[in-house]
Amino acid sequence: MRAARLISMVLLLQSRGMLTAAELAAELEVSERTVYRDMLALSAAGVPVYAEQGRSGGYRLVGGYRTRLTGLSHAEAEALFLAGLPGPARDMGLDEPVQSVRRKVLAALPDGLREASQRAGQRFHLDAPGWFDRADPPEHLAELAQAVWQDRVLALRYRRRDEEVSRVVEPYGLVLKNGVWYLVGRVGDALRTYRVDRVTGVTPAGDGFTRDPEFDLPEFWAERAADFVRQMLRETITIRLSPGGLRALRFVVDPPAAREALDAAGEPDPDGWVRTRLPVESRDVGYTYMLRLGPEVEVLEPPDLRQRLADAARRLGDLYR
Repeated sequence: MRAARLISMVLLLQSRGMLTAAELAAELEVSERTVYRDMLALSAAGVPVYAEQGRSGGYRLVGGYRTRLTGLSHAEAEALFLAGLPGPARDMGLDEPVQSVRRKVLAALPDGLREASQRAGQRFHLDAPGWFDRADPPEHLAELAQAVWQDRVLALRYRRRDEEVSRVVEPYGLVLKNGVWYLVGRVGDALRTYRVDRVTGVTPAGDGFTRDPEFDLPEFWAERAADFVRQMLRETITIRLSPGGLRALRFVVDPPAAREALDAAGEPDPDGWVRTRLPVESRDVGYTYMLRLGPEVEVLEPPDLRQRLADAARRLGDLYR
């Protein structure tokens, strides 16, 4: 543990030039007293560490010293591709290798390129979860991530509707979509998708498995997401939208449905209203959407949904009269 910290300390000084004891302590999550002891150990080992005194002082390496200890471990090489998503990497238990590989990559860059990482970090940040999702990761996410890395068969307990089921799964990958984690795994001959926050138990089940070398996680997810949207939007309603309703539509309905409705919209009438067809999951869902749009929408078809909205309008009139 201490050896890894000493290497990290040298790499930090190599990549940043000069750091105070407080900055090193914060970066390595240790006390300043530990930094002082580690600096003495580095100096005793022959690393040319120099301490500059004064208000603008700190520790630096003398004479352009560069270490060759920049090789990546297996875990760090895997974590390299998650370096741009620190939150999800931390949730999967990969925070330490991601930070370690970042320091090694910075140390390996030529002097003129090291500031590129800082410039990018100051200008771009990828915040994957949605606004109102809970901050805590799903309980079994780290265990599932380890099984995905190691191609290890798992026995899952999974909450589905009002029952709990058990499945033996070959975990192929994890996907973070709109703040929700999904596990993609093979069960028998079929690939299935499970919400990680509904997994209630994880147990190793036998040896590892040999994954299909043709499997492509991004391609699988894109196809599954498209299928999900097509299956979800099973019905279509015909509506008229005011100019305000047309602007508000994308904030009220699911994005795929809004895009399809906007693409199908006809020419505005003299009052600016347009007629279009809106795909919805069900008439109950369509009813909820129309209530949210209020007087900015008129349902034309189907007749039973139109009547339901007319009844709701009358009840609202009675309530506010």
